This record gives sequence, C-alpha cells and structure tokens, in this order.
Amino acid sequence: QVHLVESGGGLVETGGSLRLSCSASGGTFSSYTIGWFRQAPGKEREFIALTTWSGLNTYYTDSVKGRFTISRDNAKNTAYLQMNSLKPEDTAVYYCAATTTPGTREVEYDDWGQGTQVTVSS
Repeated sequence: QVHLVESGGGLVETGGSLRLSCSASGGTFSSYTIGWFRQAPGKEREFIALTTWSGLNTYYTDSVKGRFTISRDNAKNTAYLQMNSLKPEDTAVYYCAATTTPGTREVEYDDWGQGTQVTVSS
C-alpha cells in the first residue's frame, strides 16, 4: 500500500499550463504504475495517463495527447503531470493512483490521492 498526495492544482487561463505532482510514501514507489485520472462536475471519473514503473512506458487518453505529459522521478517518489494548452473542458479534480497491474480502469488501481482542483477559465 502506498500513500499518495497530489499538489499543484489551481486556476489558470485558457492556453496556460500547470504541473501537478503526486508524492508517494509508505511503499516501494518504483514498483507501481502511476495513473492520473480526473473528474469534472457531474461526470464520471476518467483516465488521463499512466506511466509504468520505469517511466519508459506511458499511455494517454486521446483528449490529452500532445498537451499533457506524464513523468516520474523514482528517486523522489514523485510522479508529475505537465499540462499545457489547457482548455476549459480540462476543469476537474485531478487524482493520481497506484497499481501493480498497468491499466486504464479505476478498478485496477488500489491506492488513490485526495485530488487537486484544476480550473481553466475561458
């Protein structure tokens, strides 16, 4: 089990950038795939991106490809989500999660952070 804490959310204008961080403790961070999800008001939580244990393999949902970049620093027990060219439709609570089985479904992730709010103004 690993404890996750997100940070870096905030209010940004359309076209702006934010970098979210996901700091881990209490487990062997380098053994986990880390995923980022988001939940917009009135919508279900959706998968955004994942990075496998080494950081060499990443996967993105189509809506963020070319705009978002997931990365990790295992020495710092931290994963990141760099978000560029933000749009109002990116407004959501963003969550990081950990799994030992790489996947895009919520049920595959065992440990979750509390979330961080991202608001993109038009």
